[in-house]
Amino acid sequence: MTLPSTLLPLGLMLPILFCAAYSDLRNLRIPNSLSLLALALFAASLPFLPLQEAGLRILAASVVFVLGFGLFAFGLFGGGDVKLLSCLMLFIPAQSLNLFAYVFSGSMLLGLVAISVWQASPALRRQNWAASREVGKFAMGISIAMAGFAQFAILMAAAL
Repeated sequence: MTLPSTLLPLGLMLPILFCAAYSDLRNLRIPNSLSLLALALFAASLPFLPLQEAGLRILAASVVFVLGFGLFAFGLFGGGDVKLLSCLMLFIPAQSLNLFAYVFSGSMLLGLVAISVWQASPALRRQNWAASREVGKFAMGISIAMAGFAQFAILMAAAL
């Protein structure tokens, strides 16, 4: 089985998403270096994308960034979450943006339930992870990463 060329950049983004999720769960912080690494990866993949596809991905990422910045300004999103989600949008093929909206919504719900259960369990809360100690805070990096992994898996299955 070979990886379709349109999915290769998203496949290469998965380790970045994993690191971001781990960092967010551990420290409630997504390092800027991960977003910068994702931007560099996208820049490296640009020559292999059709111009229209690249433009649509940049447009989608820009819209997410502007909306996310507004949510950040109201204290509803973390800055790292906005940057990571915007970067992830650069790797989502334009023809699957509608699918990603559903995948991301499901990932947010699943992440919210998982973090809530984790925070409500005294045995689990004893672990030294910021996401379990900071009741009322949501480590959204796990949901963003889940959405990226799920989108990749769905698109790979569809490509077979």
